[in-house]
Amino acid sequence: MAFEPPQRLVRALGETAPSGDDWLEKLPGVAQEAVDLRELTVERVQVPGGRSSLVVLARRADGTPVVLKLAPGRARPESERAALARWGGLGAVQLVEPFAAEGVLVLERLHPDVSVRSLPEAKALLEAAGTLRRLWVEPPGDHAFETVAERTGRQAVAMRGAGSEVSALVSAALEARESLLVAPPEVRLLHGTFRQSKVLAAERMPWLAVGPDPVVGECAFDLARLVRDRVEDLIATPSGAATTRRRVKRLAESLDVDQERLRGWTLFRAVESGVRALRVGRPRDAELLLEFAGWL
Repeated sequence: MAFEPPQRLVRALGETAPSGDDWLEKLPGVAQEAVDLRELTVERVQVPGGRSSLVVLARRADGTPVVLKLAPGRARPESERAALARWGGLGAVQLVEPFAAEGVLVLERLHPDVSVRSLPEAKALLEAAGTLRRLWVEPPGDHAFETVAERTGRQAVAMRGAGSEVSALVSAALEARESLLVAPPEVRLLHGTFRQSKVLAAERMPWLAVGPDPVVGECAFDLARLVRDRVEDLIATPSGAATTRRRVKRLAESLDVDQERLRGWTLFRAVESGVRALRVGRPRDAELLLEFAGWL
């Protein structure tokens, strides 16, 4: 089978790939080797797929359906493996393959085309939030996960180079980050990139999370990305700003998170994403994100 990377993956990696990175060129051969080694029968490549990995639907020799996931080092697949092992299937997809192969994950098969995003908005937020709560566990004492301070520190450096047209929002976001890092209320293992599309229908539980980029820090940081889900719908409605503020309040209350801390991290993460979208040439995405951030 030809392992052609989906265009969504090609575009996304093209925005972030360092000079000289040839991972995409090597991907078809690496994928074939991974399939042959495990004696998998390939069904199809998942399309449109993710923005940081190739997802292949396959079956093991005994007929068990699995997902073969291949990711470049910069997507931190070994960190994902460690987080999935820590969660042990509670709230998240399970590892099928116990041994480590660099950049390769074999996972239980969920329903890849059915995410929580397919539900009505209020129900989707409720189910997503319930799934997220299960992931907030104590990190291992000897963990090597990136911290919220470390990740947002790298992001803050890039944000400071943004143009003057967004300088006020960037300043507000950076100030929020500084104040939030002073005294975080808890330290938990977080999904890191949680949103509705990261929650898929499953057999052993109704919904399970996939695709973490794990980080260690306070729960409000994780929940902040969920606040802006379906941002394009929020922007399109006259009541978008009021709806956003109600969403912050409702999610904070339902998951016992401080409302102001959630608002602050939502602001930082929206501005960071908006500035990054500007930097890589996605002005429409940037416009949506920065307008949303202005409501906070």
